[in-house]
Amino acid sequence: MSHEEPGTAAPPARRRHLVDLAPLKESPAFARLWIGGAVAGIGAQMTVVAVGLQIYEITASTFAVGLVGGIALLPMIVAGLWGGVLADVFDRRRLLIVSSLVAWSSTLALVALAAWDVALHAGGGHAPVWPFYVVTTLNAVASTISSATRGSVVGRILEPHLVSRATALNGIAFGATLTLGPALAGVMASSVGLAWTFAIDAILFTAGFLGVWTLPALPRLGRRVEAGWGMLREGAGFLRRSPNIRMSFIVDVVAMTFGRPYVLFPALGATVVGGGSLTVGALTAAGAVGTILVSLFSGPVAHVHRHGVAIARAITTFGAFAVMFGVVVLVMEGVDHTAAPGWDGIFWPAMILLAVAMAGLGASDEVSAIFRQTMIIQASPDEMRGRLQGIFVVVVTGGPRVGDMYAGILATAVGLWCPPLLGGLAIIGLIAVLTRVRRARTGETFRQYDDRHPVA
Repeated sequence: MSHEEPGTAAPPARRRHLVDLAPLKESPAFARLWIGGAVAGIGAQMTVVAVGLQIYEITASTFAVGLVGGIALLPMIVAGLWGGVLADVFDRRRLLIVSSLVAWSSTLALVALAAWDVALHAGGGHAPVWPFYVVTTLNAVASTISSATRGSVVGRILEPHLVSRATALNGIAFGATLTLGPALAGVMASSVGLAWTFAIDAILFTAGFLGVWTLPALPRLGRRVEAGWGMLREGAGFLRRSPNIRMSFIVDVVAMTFGRPYVLFPALGATVVGGGSLTVGALTAAGAVGTILVSLFSGPVAHVHRHGVAIARAITTFGAFAVMFGVVVLVMEGVDHTAAPGWDGIFWPAMILLAVAMAGLGASDEVSAIFRQTMIIQASPDEMRGRLQGIFVVVVTGGPRVGDMYAGILATAVGLWCPPLLGGLAIIGLIAVLTRVRRARTGETFRQYDDRHPVA
């Protein structure tokens, strides 16, 4: 376990192409947390897809699906900021246990709500949609606190030189959850129903809980402090003095707001592509395939030092694949494919092209995530990591929810093709400008960040 400050000299890393498993070998606590999180994450992603399908089934509205993220946004922001404070004050293991149990309880509530809807549907009706918004918001709050705390743990259970390799491993786990979770959700929803889909998440949760339960005690290092507004102000002050970390948040908000087409999937499955829930699961899984491939071949990340450049290029590529997705939908909306929809009602030319675009989005986003997360851990002291991870979680989970609202509104007003096409172009332009802005005090830009001399 490392209590060293970021910047500690690392032993020379052997050059390799495949993912480096050293973090799993050198830290059993990290290995248990990683494995448990991967298994539980499969269930969590099943629920993400199933909630969208459930609400679309009740309302037949893409905007209503987008509201899942919009309604949860403000509570998630509060949870991320306050959860980060709690992670910097209290024992992080205990905080993970409590927040995980709350998330599990909300999943059980989704099981009950879905079963209620099935009973009402047998009589020709549907359950009201508002309870689903309430429960998913509770789940989002608990998951946000848990994610912020989990991120701040990594720097305590791993040596500094293993952090970038650990973030790459996290990409494999995340990619696996995004591949298996949505695919299983599509199959389960179409075969045994949404209630059972939510129930599988509740069962798989136990693996993640065991990973948390077996962590060592992780109390705050240094002097004892009280949770309160002073801690928030201290964190905000650190962020104001940390232009590189701050910019890593900004560029990700840009990408997640304008480049995520996930909220469009139910409508695409019902119209442009066909296939219903199978298409939703397949397209979501395609994005995860890109994530996994990058993580599997992440060996070179230990030798990439210009993290600012890597992040800028990755997000620009992300924008280009968003444009591709929008163009494909625009073209396919004008193609008459009703006469020969293909196997299971899926129009395969559209499915294949959209899946390629999603794989590109997943791959480029994972490259960005590896270097952004490494930058936050390496360039900040341990007593500040909880609050920064809280902000990080707000960005990576809140940004997509703003993006869901943006995509839902624009798709309803203009067309399904418009949000990714217009958003992708916005991403490319904004990243080109933001990452080249020079700071008045130092004259440096975000692109000049070097992890051999990490400066927040």
